[in-house]
Amino acid sequence: MTIFRIYMDLGRCAIERTEGVEIRIHLQPRASKTEIVGLYGEAVKIRISAPPVDGRANAELCRFLARQLGVPQQYVQVISGVNSRQKRVFIRGRTLTEIGASLTHSTSPINM
Repeated sequence: MTIFRIYMDLGRCAIERTEGVEIRIHLQPRASKTEIVGLYGEAVKIRISAPPVDGRANAELCRFLARQLGVPQQYVQVISGVNSRQKRVFIRGRTLTEIGASLTHSTSPINM
C-alpha cells in the first residue's frame, strides 16, 4: 500500500475536531520494525516493535506518530483502546490536511 493511498483514504479513518484530529488505529505489537502498514478496514494499521506490556506499545505508538507528524510527543494521546489493538489516537494542533501532508512529505513516511 502506498502512502498516497493512505493519505487519500485518511478521511475514512479519521475525524477532524476543533483542537486536532482523531485517528482510528489497528496496532500490531511485537513486530520486527515500527511502521505504518496501510489500511485495515476503517483504521490505519501500524506495526510496533514494542511488546504490549506496561504500556510500552502505546508509548512507542505515540512517539512514532509524533515523529512522523512533526508534533511534540505530548500532542499525541491514546484516548480509547489502551488495552486493545483497536485504538483511537488524538493528535492535537493538526488538521487532517496537515497530517496527510506530513505523511506524504516525510523522509521516512512509512517506517522507522
